[in-house]
Amino acid sequence: MRCITCQKLSFGLICKECQNRLLKPTFIKRVSKSGLNVYSFYAYSEIKNLLLTKHQPIGAFVYKILAQNSFAVYKNELNLQAYLVPIDDNIDNGYSHTAILAHKLKTKNLKPLFGSLRAQNRLSYSGKSLDFRENNPRDFKYKGIKGADIILIDDIITTSSTISQAHEVIKKSGSNPIFALTLADAQY
Repeated sequence: MRCITCQKLSFGLICKECQNRLLKPTFIKRVSKSGLNVYSFYAYSEIKNLLLTKHQPIGAFVYKILAQNSFAVYKNELNLQAYLVPIDDNIDNGYSHTAILAHKLKTKNLKPLFGSLRAQNRLSYSGKSLDFRENNPRDFKYKGIKGADIILIDDIITTSSTISQAHEVIKKSGSNPIFALTLADAQY
C-alpha cells in the first residue's frame, strides 16, 4: 500500500516518516464563547486533508492514526478523574470520529460516556458560516452521568458554537465541564 500523504510504499495508511514529520502535536489553547478552555493538538491547516477523510470510509483509519499521535500520547499527562463526552458521536460512514478520539484517551480514570450527548438538530455545520451556526443551534440532549467532571471531545473547533452549546447543556444538567479537547483549531 502507499502512504496517503507522501505516496511512498508503506505498511500503514500513513507511513511512520510522515507521522513523525506531520503529526507531532503542538498545543493550541482557546477559550470558547461560553468560557470553556479548549485545547487542540494541531492547526487545522496542518492536517486539513486528513480531517476531511471523516466523510469517507477510510476516515476511521485516519482518525485512529490522528488520535494515536495526539489523544493517546496526551492521556498520560492527565492526572485527574473525569468522564469523556464525545460530542454528537452518531455513527456516520460506519463509525463515529468523536468516539474514536474518546476511546484513544480512555484510561482507568478517564472513562468515555458514549451516546450521552447527541444533537437533536442533524444539520451539518461543515463549511457553514457563523451566522448559519447561530441561527441553527444543535439542540443537544445530555443523557450522561449527572454531577460528574466532564471533558468534551470533538474533532475541530471553528467558531466554538458547537462546543459552547455542549458546554451549556452539560452545565445545566448539573455536571462540570472542565475543558474540551479537539484535534484541530480552524483559527490556525
